[in-house]
Amino acid sequence: MGQTEIHADDYGLTVHTSRDMLECMKEGKLDSISIVPNMSCFAQCMELLYETIPAMPFLPLMSVHLDFVEGRSLAGGETVPLLTRPGSDLMGLSWGGLMGLSYLPWKRGKAKVQLKKEIKAQIGRVQRAVERCLEIAGNHGVPCAQKGLRIDSHQHAHMIPVVWEATIEAADEEDYPLEYIRNSREPLLPFVAEFSLWKTYRPINFVKNRLLALYSCKADRYCRKHGIQQMYLWGLVMSGHMDYDRIVRLYPRLAARAQKAGRTLEILFHPGITLPEEVTEEIGEEAAKDFYLKQDRQVEMDAVMAGIAVLRRP
Repeated sequence: MGQTEIHADDYGLTVHTSRDMLECMKEGKLDSISIVPNMSCFAQCMELLYETIPAMPFLPLMSVHLDFVEGRSLAGGETVPLLTRPGSDLMGLSWGGLMGLSYLPWKRGKAKVQLKKEIKAQIGRVQRAVERCLEIAGNHGVPCAQKGLRIDSHQHAHMIPVVWEATIEAADEEDYPLEYIRNSREPLLPFVAEFSLWKTYRPINFVKNRLLALYSCKADRYCRKHGIQQMYLWGLVMSGHMDYDRIVRLYPRLAARAQKAGRTLEILFHPGITLPEEVTEEIGEEAAKDFYLKQDRQVEMDAVMAGIAVLRRP
């Protein structure tokens, strides 16, 4: 209750991204990671993880990072045409596209069926890899606290109503023991209270914070009903630039808020840089330019590697 967890998204996005994250894991800096299921480099990235596990002080918790925006459909484009680009297996749905599938009655039913097929395929692929990770860790005496399925998503898409319903139903139908599902709920007041930092935030990130807050109630209800630890997420208002200095300044406020509410505080980083030669048709050009290739990812890796004492689990 009230503990802090340091989390990194996007393992498996590219090989170099994954290598950067492995450096953090070897130093014991990450409590949990999210694994992208549907990139062509998935198998290579998982082999790198398997090889590195014996050198880790502990194996981080591992989540399925559901992705409907980038990568390739694991269910197959012909099976999920509403989720893929015309005539291909490439995923290509934006947040707006997923919202449209959620709120257009004539599409919602078909969309949920197709989403469940894709979600089951993505969960299955990562879960098989997680089982292998746990086997290797056990054989080498590397501790890991993972017990069941953990789920989050690229761009927090699982918070969108039809995606949320499809995700929960897919996990239930496959009888996966769900131990964690990210609730992208970030308290806003701690950021507003630090007046000197107002100009350092991107206005669009406040919109993201408020929009996801609207969708967070269903996640809280689900977690309460199923005995899953409730959480706050830190990584929306500062999305794209989770730097050391602001984290240290804001941490006491956010940690106190989480402690009072009896929630885990998950601090979300993206500590892995994509190389220009790794940008393929599977990765959106805009996302690559605005985020994956930027040095802000090095800033986030530096913050993780700094080993900030106040952010470590007790």
